[in-house]
Amino acid sequence: MPKPDEKPRPSAPGADSAAGSGGPVPPEPAGPDQGATGRYLVLLCQDKAAEAVKTLSEMAGVEIVGAAAGSADAALRGKLPAECAIVFERIGVALVRCSGDKQQLLHMAAVGGNESILAVEPERRVYAIAGKRDVGIPAPVAPGDASLATYLAGYRDAVNDLVERALARDGKAGAAGQAAATDETSSTWGIQATRSAVSSYTGKGIRLAVLDTGLDLEHPDFAGRGIVSRSFVEGQAVQDGNGHGTHCAGIAGGPAAPGRPPRYGVAGEAELYIGKVLGDEGGGADGGVLDGINWAVENQCQIVSMSLGSALQDGQGYSRIFEEVARRALAAGTVIIAAAGNDSRRPEFIAPVSHPANCPSILAVAAVDQDLQIAPFSSGGLVEDGGQVDVAAPGVAVTSSWPAPQMYNTISGTSMATPFVSGIAALHAQADPAARGRVLLNLILQNTRRLALPSRDVGAGLIQAP
Repeated sequence: MPKPDEKPRPSAPGADSAAGSGGPVPPEPAGPDQGATGRYLVLLCQDKAAEAVKTLSEMAGVEIVGAAAGSADAALRGKLPAECAIVFERIGVALVRCSGDKQQLLHMAAVGGNESILAVEPERRVYAIAGKRDVGIPAPVAPGDASLATYLAGYRDAVNDLVERALARDGKAGAAGQAAATDETSSTWGIQATRSAVSSYTGKGIRLAVLDTGLDLEHPDFAGRGIVSRSFVEGQAVQDGNGHGTHCAGIAGGPAAPGRPPRYGVAGEAELYIGKVLGDEGGGADGGVLDGINWAVENQCQIVSMSLGSALQDGQGYSRIFEEVARRALAAGTVIIAAAGNDSRRPEFIAPVSHPANCPSILAVAAVDQDLQIAPFSSGGLVEDGGQVDVAAPGVAVTSSWPAPQMYNTISGTSMATPFVSGIAALHAQADPAARGRVLLNLILQNTRRLALPSRDVGAGLIQAP
């Protein structure tokens, strides 16, 4: 039974919560760039904020910089002192750059009973779940780099072929499966499966933050929306040079009548807050994500959508700092929703839910296909203390917006499932003005379609619009 300050984890009737019985197949080893950045996250006691900042300055011997100064213009980050601490005041976290001996002092403060510094963790790199793992997403290619373009096209085609083969098992694809496919003339299969197409709500008046690779700000489908945006990536503007962010923002908040059918967006009148926390190459770090969350909470966004994260190492639990940030966000009326991860290779191997979606107070989203079967890449809830899947959403062959000149694209991943849940959260928030924070989170989980799949894989079931 969940603790009072934790979100409930409903299970589908008859669901089997045990891990898969197939032989373990280790995940692909993480590259050297997937580990720690060398910087540190420090959780500050919000009731003793002034004391915490003073202690941080004295123990780390660094200059304190407010988040407003550090992120009002991401280019300023390159001008910050080599040793400094950027304090995200609203969520009570600092990103610290300091020498090794000072790092030891910080750890001693956190474990030694210092009441103003609650935790210290290495900052991790995060990816667009995980950029290369999102099925069908090619990395940005420099103009004229034909050899790289050819390689990426082959990689994309190979991965797509693997997905098609996985979906074809048990005879669910092929000619018969295609004949029974959903008619997407007017709206995508995901919009239909989640009942977004028949909802009378549009997300009007609800602030929805999408923290990703940015947005194609000149995309005609978003014209006249009055979008609020900010880049948290040094040297890069909000303009999306990757595509991942534009695709996710389109699913969450694309218009009901796009320039070219079918309809692909859930909450077409939500107030979009676009935070670029991942670079055009699809990568970023915890500090940028926390900066974006801090900004979203400051702007009273009711929902934060994050199709990003990093795979866990064996035995690695959830981040205490991200968990506390999520709790503080809920207390402020903000629900954080994140992608469960694309690291499984079902049925042989099921990977655990990624960071930071594995935090108990962050809503973790799995992906299902058009037959409402778990996507072969979707991570599973294998850890009881955090790490559960909470809800599922469409995540295979999902059409949405894409930067010009392509304008639209069809791709797959838990990255795509996440903004479905975020957009529908906006509909629920509009439908019930009293539903904010943890109340909204529970409302989302209570309004699902039960699936005949393990709760390990789909949590409460398929997300449904009000």
